[in-house]
Amino acid sequence: MEKYEEKEIRFLTPFDEEFPEKLKFITNAPRGIYVRGRLPDPSRPAVAIIGARDCSAYGAAMAKFFAEALSDAGVQIISGMARGIDGIAQKAATDAGHASFGVLGNGIDVIYPKQNKEIFDTIVLKGGLISEYPPGTNPLPRFFPLRNRIISALADVILVVEAKIKSGTSITVKRAIEQGKDVYAIPGRLTDPLSSGCLKLIEDGAGIALAPTNILEGMGIFSTEKTEYKSKTNVPLSGIEAKVYKVLDLYPQNLDTLSNMASLPVPDLLTVLLQLQLKDLAEEVGKNNYLRKV
Repeated sequence: MEKYEEKEIRFLTPFDEEFPEKLKFITNAPRGIYVRGRLPDPSRPAVAIIGARDCSAYGAAMAKFFAEALSDAGVQIISGMARGIDGIAQKAATDAGHASFGVLGNGIDVIYPKQNKEIFDTIVLKGGLISEYPPGTNPLPRFFPLRNRIISALADVILVVEAKIKSGTSITVKRAIEQGKDVYAIPGRLTDPLSSGCLKLIEDGAGIALAPTNILEGMGIFSTEKTEYKSKTNVPLSGIEAKVYKVLDLYPQNLDTLSNMASLPVPDLLTVLLQLQLKDLAEEVGKNNYLRKV
């Protein structure tokens, strides 16, 4: 696995002034942490955005949207640097020029997963990476549930974007509740397994995140920016392309459904869908099922 140079890493114990106060008194508190970049600013709010590794297009879009909106409002984004929701949210925050912090389940000099290498390279410019494991430690399954207590401890609020009922996300939520943190979940379709965990959380009393303002106002932050999700594209579209793009959803839809919604014969629809795919605005997932790319 690719590694960073150790000279970029520092080690902090609870006796160091910089060691986060939020980590000192949690259950099974870390005896020390390795840091690249900086630590979250304790004077600023922080939200942990977590969810499924194998997320849907809907989950990816929501993670990106909420991360951008929250970070634009001054919130620090914390997550586990995992594939899927974690990495998408953290990349959205850093791409927008804001702070994000990744808590790792391996040595801080080990890039894992490899798909997130770009985030590893950029996150320390505005935020930082944190791990309780010594440099050189490779990722092992047992490390990730343990690191989740650090994610929840550093955050003021936990936002679950997509999750199955039994998942690593549920471990983070459990730790967050033990630590007295507020938990929000983004609802999804009743029939979608990736939304089952979120819907269960809402049933059990978690806050419903219908818009970033739900979370911001709960934290005492009032912002009028980005109150609802809107898909935007700067790619020029013809009239018929715009018509088909408008009826595409973040959930896959079959040709018959799209044909009826766009009032287009299937052969004409296929031609437009191909044009949208070439512009990276549509994707075929499974045979003859299409969704909108954002």
